[in-house]
Amino acid sequence: MPQSVGVWKLAAEGPTTAAAPQKIVFPTSRPGFPADLHVKPEIVITKAANGLEIHNQLFLPPGLKPGERRPAIVFVHGGPVRQMMPAYHYMQFYHWAYGINEWLASQGYIVLSINYRLGIGYGRSFRQAPNGGAAGNSEYQDVVAGGKYLQTRSDVDPNRIGIWGLSYGGLLTAQALARNSDLFKAGIDLAGVHLYGNSLDPESVSYKSSAISAIDGWKSPVLLVQGDDDRNVAFLQTVGLVQLLRQRDVYTELIVFPDDVHESLLHSRWLYTLDRMETFLHKFLGEWTVPGSN
Repeated sequence: MPQSVGVWKLAAEGPTTAAAPQKIVFPTSRPGFPADLHVKPEIVITKAANGLEIHNQLFLPPGLKPGERRPAIVFVHGGPVRQMMPAYHYMQFYHWAYGINEWLASQGYIVLSINYRLGIGYGRSFRQAPNGGAAGNSEYQDVVAGGKYLQTRSDVDPNRIGIWGLSYGGLLTAQALARNSDLFKAGIDLAGVHLYGNSLDPESVSYKSSAISAIDGWKSPVLLVQGDDDRNVAFLQTVGLVQLLRQRDVYTELIVFPDDVHESLLHSRWLYTLDRMETFLHKFLGEWTVPGSN
């Protein structure tokens, strides 16, 4: 269930006693909330090129039949000092993101949420993995491992895998489309970073670690979303990327929210964004078909 406040009475110690049932304090009811449309995520472990184990959550759509090959979507969280879990999150946007992944599964997509290196929850060495971010973007190989894992699944169409994320998730979405348009066929980049720092020196590590260093390989369509008063990621990150993509005739859809910040403050704008996401993904990842059907 989504975020709520509950209380339990702890059971007395002993082999035959059990804890009292949970009591929800607030909210006590959620009229119209589609609990029956949720699926239980599975924990899937993938391995990056260097053998590092990456923990992911896999959302399988309801009604998946043997022989079907569905389109799939990778989700990459922001931060990167975050961790997604197989349940509604305790932080605001990730709470929504979990719900969005459930919604995408209800739309028929197979969704893989990736806990890439640099995140919390898996130890200090994982959190401080070498060559991450502007020092080499080593975390991106965890995203590639997730995409390649999806390609091996018999229920995934290997030619219809997309990716989405906000902030650092947008950064990794841009990395995926620039470096592996062969794998990721469409992406939704919300307020992502596309150039680390200020250096445009092609030999600098920060530039090589940035998505725009591989811009010539970007072939997949992208939906870009950002508020022009973003206080976390400079709006110029999106403006600059759009110019580069237009020069290369890459299909781009752009949503700019005037006077809005890193994560839109208006519910109506989130609904608009989700509606555009649905249309975009349907357009470029398409519907699935059951073998033998018309």
